[in-house]
Amino acid sequence: MKQLLLLLCFAISSLVFSQETTNSSYVDVNYFRGNIALHNNSILHLIQGHPEGVIVGWNKKTFGNEAWEESYNYPDYGVSFSYQNLKNETLGDNYALYAHYNFYFLKRNLMLRIGQGLAYNTNPYDKYDNYKNTAFGSTILSGTYLMLNYKRERVFDRFGIQAGLSLLHYSNANFVAPNASINTVAFNVGVTYSLEDEDPEFIHSEVKEKFTQPIKYNFAFRSGVNESDIIGMGQSAFYVISAYADKRLSKKSAVQFGTDVFFSNFLKDLIEYNSVAFPERNIDPDTDYKRVGLFVGHELFINKMSVETQVGYYVYYPFDFEGQTYLRVGLKRYFGEKWFGAVTLKTHGAKAECVEFGVGIRL
Repeated sequence: MKQLLLLLCFAISSLVFSQETTNSSYVDVNYFRGNIALHNNSILHLIQGHPEGVIVGWNKKTFGNEAWEESYNYPDYGVSFSYQNLKNETLGDNYALYAHYNFYFLKRNLMLRIGQGLAYNTNPYDKYDNYKNTAFGSTILSGTYLMLNYKRERVFDRFGIQAGLSLLHYSNANFVAPNASINTVAFNVGVTYSLEDEDPEFIHSEVKEKFTQPIKYNFAFRSGVNESDIIGMGQSAFYVISAYADKRLSKKSAVQFGTDVFFSNFLKDLIEYNSVAFPERNIDPDTDYKRVGLFVGHELFINKMSVETQVGYYVYYPFDFEGQTYLRVGLKRYFGEKWFGAVTLKTHGAKAECVEFGVGIRL
């Protein structure tokens, strides 16, 4: 989990310090209360009461000093902290730190916040003292939240209001078993406070240049550790080699097509375990644990960052594990024109397999 901590520090520093400074920012404080969504029957016994908590954010406004800001309707960026009481002693409480973006719609009255970071759980699974907590197998978790708010700033002097819906997700992405995860759907209401007397005017560019770029070829290496759903089997390293082509459709987006080769050592252990524990399945302990997939994807560019989503299908699949379709979603950070770093979540539907840390080059 030290890698996740470094990643969060990297993401926050990229958001806070890589932008051109404009002296306009604000803080917001939001109270939320809601329900845990039943996405998996294994957490039914953990749903009690109505979880509640608070989200506190610091937000830096953009006004068009860089071209990408106008393209995305002048978003905010910042950091936020959340506390959530899950209303269950077995689950404990969660404290989380995020980097986030705020995007605006409907004449800036509707705000969508997307936050990604790390959470700390006070009472994770323990086979002796807390064996009922099948949601969180580790103290450190990945945290994601979405917030859709109606928002009005400076309603009274520097104070404003906002209210809407939030979705909070906590998981360790099978870094350690168990990992059923928790999703909370909540109503939130909050206040905003502007830190400056007034905001600068938005900058509007007069010339709209058409963006074109030839097909680019990408090579990436991803790695990390994970564990199967068998509690106590232990963590194993995995490695992924990817090659794909992408074509920019605009300044904002590109489409992708490529291939992945997976070397997932946890599958090697799982194959051996199943061959012994379930002899009726006739599983050969020497079954190949490697997989090869083809995927299509999309990349959304936001300044030096981008959001990557991919859908893949295993064309080489000797051992059946969670189906032949897989998904990948994550963040990339470009360093110059060619090199990038990435952190991505690989899943099979709603079932996470791993968090991948990667580096690559775009030629």
